[in-house]
Amino acid sequence: MSVAETVRETISDAQALRAKMFRVSFPFVGEFRNYSWKRFRADLVAGATLTLVSVPQAIGFALILGLPPMPVIISVVVGGFFSALFFSSHYHVFGPTTSVCLITAATITSNANLGLHPLALAAFLAFLIGLTQFLAGLFNFGEVTKFISRSVVVGYTTAIGLLLIASQGPNFMGFHVPAGESFLTVLTKVVQAVSDDAFSWWAIGIGLSTLAIFEGIKRWRGSWPEALIGLGVLGVAAKGFAYFVARDHIFGLAAVPFKMVQDEGALMAVIPRLEWLPSLATQWTVVPQLASTVIAIAIIGMLEATAITKSLAAKSGQPLEPNQELLGMGVGNMACGLFGVTPGSSSFTRSAVNYQSGATSQLSSMLSSVVVLLILFLVTPVFNYIPVAALAAHLMRVGLRLINKPQIRVSLRSTRSDAVVFAVTLGAALFFRLETAIYVGIGVALVLFLQKTSTPSLVEYAFNESGQLAELQDPSARANPQISIIHVEGELYFGAADLFQEEIRRLSEDAHIRVFILRMKNARHLDASTVMAMENLHDYLHDSGRHMLISGCNADVMSVLRNSGALAQIGSENVFPAETNLTMSTKRALKRATELLHTRKADVRLFYSKKQEKASDVPMSPNERSSPDDYAI
Repeated sequence: MSVAETVRETISDAQALRAKMFRVSFPFVGEFRNYSWKRFRADLVAGATLTLVSVPQAIGFALILGLPPMPVIISVVVGGFFSALFFSSHYHVFGPTTSVCLITAATITSNANLGLHPLALAAFLAFLIGLTQFLAGLFNFGEVTKFISRSVVVGYTTAIGLLLIASQGPNFMGFHVPAGESFLTVLTKVVQAVSDDAFSWWAIGIGLSTLAIFEGIKRWRGSWPEALIGLGVLGVAAKGFAYFVARDHIFGLAAVPFKMVQDEGALMAVIPRLEWLPSLATQWTVVPQLASTVIAIAIIGMLEATAITKSLAAKSGQPLEPNQELLGMGVGNMACGLFGVTPGSSSFTRSAVNYQSGATSQLSSMLSSVVVLLILFLVTPVFNYIPVAALAAHLMRVGLRLINKPQIRVSLRSTRSDAVVFAVTLGAALFFRLETAIYVGIGVALVLFLQKTSTPSLVEYAFNESGQLAELQDPSARANPQISIIHVEGELYFGAADLFQEEIRRLSEDAHIRVFILRMKNARHLDASTVMAMENLHDYLHDSGRHMLISGCNADVMSVLRNSGALAQIGSENVFPAETNLTMSTKRALKRATELLHTRKADVRLFYSKKQEKASDVPMSPNERSSPDDYAI
């Protein structure tokens, strides 16, 4: 390829990449071209149903965050509305999620010295996450998620479930542990509370009753929203109990013996309003401290959005634009930051409910935001009296559902690498910072992948009596070789370059081998590291009066050799491109070898990747399985 052709190809690739960047649209606008009252009614029903799930979840997430419930509920309203303006999926719903709330709670705890109120810190974190996700969407980074191992996601999700269960253990048992404490700290305090008898039987009784109500509704009325109904019933019951305690000192109590939502911060009917971001001086101080967390949550959001939207698209058949989902999440989080509320991400539960409820467009999520505001005006007294232990039971149940046993089984049993990645990600998430676990899991997965693809093995083959190629079992049975054919198989990128060179260099220590033929028919993805290794091998052999030939080069290999200058250094007369007849290039290389050795016939040694074939198999295609005479020039 000439320099001009290379430049043209580079420009063409850049233009193709540019076409995918900086594309922002409002997919929901196109929905109105064929919109109807029938679709509106379906979206309204779906939005109302979605609200029944969103409000109890938001109150529970406030418990995780250690913040008043109102900012979390407003996050549902604001983030859900603005993100839907950009989503391409009809069913994708944005809002607070378990993973984001756990990371945010830990971030608030670990950065208490930054001088920001916890809510202000959460809001600024939301804005930074949104900005990162929006820019990632503009630059077409949504495709990056496909390079992240599924075992990382499964391990991380499992850890989130366990952390959620552990974090709500103290609330379930009626004692307080600050939000964001580590897994080991929470477990230690739970054990200590049990040993010191420092828990509340009232709280445990309410928690167990909550679980019983949920299971009863699920068993006999599976289509009903058990969380909303169960928490609503408990809220009404707790309000009545509080009334009789205050009036009649029922059971001899002077006060309600358990905590309620209003003790954490009362719900009230409010209209969302814009808030100021921290001053620039504060931002310069805070941003470096939050950068790692921001990037980690942005990656988690991309993973969640990809998993959710692709799953629902497979069921509905609706086409998707992945970068639009990323842009929508970015806008949703930036809006949360500007309105002074907590960050969010893609919610699998609410998205699934939206789909199952018959939503026909993104308008269902917007309508849900409106219905949430109406609920705040109508039924906040009931929610204010929900026992904290009941919410803890609800969240522990959610955490248990996050532990997907079939996916864990697949991750542990598929390959050893998958099992290691799952275990490392799970352990890192439980015992280190959650955002760190993402980086650790991705890093381990990449290292194991590179190790797996960069460990070639070479096995000596020879022709047997039937004219077939087979592994040479007895080294003493081979002839004194002058030519060695080395079949190069697999990925030859930088990870394999050193090992490839060392293996060939080891074989070249046999002074009887005068010519090495590298058979590159199945070599893929050569890069600069591999080319340099080949040049070093060529120079080493040349200095000792020996030769290196290359045969079976496909178009990609030839292009790399030509563009890098290696073809000129090795000599074009010593490189033989692949031909229609798969063995012809090797025959030509053998002829060239005999010319270099000034002989008519040479002994032949064949090396082949042991990973590709068994010893009794022929490591070539049927067209290549020929007699020994084919190799005698």
